[in-house]
Amino acid sequence: MNATVAGKIKKTSIGLLLLSLISFTTVLMAQNKLNVAVAGLNHDHIFLIMNSYQKGEVNIIGIAENNQELADRFKKRYKLPDSLFFPDITSLLKKRKPDAVLAYNAISDHLAIVEAAAPLGISVMVEKPLAMTVKQAERMVQLAQKYKIHLLTNYETTWYPSNQEAYLNIKEQNAVGPIRKMIVHDGHQGPKEIGVSKEFLSWLTDPDKNGAGALVDFGCYGANLM
Repeated sequence: MNATVAGKIKKTSIGLLLLSLISFTTVLMAQNKLNVAVAGLNHDHIFLIMNSYQKGEVNIIGIAENNQELADRFKKRYKLPDSLFFPDITSLLKKRKPDAVLAYNAISDHLAIVEAAAPLGISVMVEKPLAMTVKQAERMVQLAQKYKIHLLTNYETTWYPSNQEAYLNIKEQNAVGPIRKMIVHDGHQGPKEIGVSKEFLSWLTDPDKNGAGALVDFGCYGANLM
């Protein structure tokens, strides 16, 4: 990747991240709950937002999912009405006006979600990593800037209390002095071995939908922490 391009994306991504957090926090303070649309159910991080939904912390006003078997499973598990479901994000956004779209789908599909939501002025959160390629990432940034939306990449480990405490000690309190080098270790036994859903596994192990696989899937956590 060209260093200049990478630098631009990094700076823009950081800016968008900060703006997203500020924006989402402002909405939360104003109305207590976000009204969100969910794009896809085949990324197992979806269970995090569903847990928040069950606790009454967020309003889900629409779900786009074209896998009927998967949709039915979620309907049954979370007692969701049929009226909440749409076959795709475009048809959903014709009927609903969410504060944000949360994408829980294959990395290869992230750009399409931004292309659908951005022209409507709707902010988007995607799961990490942001995109399959630099070209896709640049297109997403262009859309976010053109339509003045916020684009957030969710790095789950950012919110771990241990990482928050480490940041406080190292960055804010300078507990260990200047950082000369960082090495980040991330991983697990493997997606199949830890029991991810079959829908998640089907694209997680597909290079056309998940790019470089574990190299990016875990490597991006380290880049984010740095």
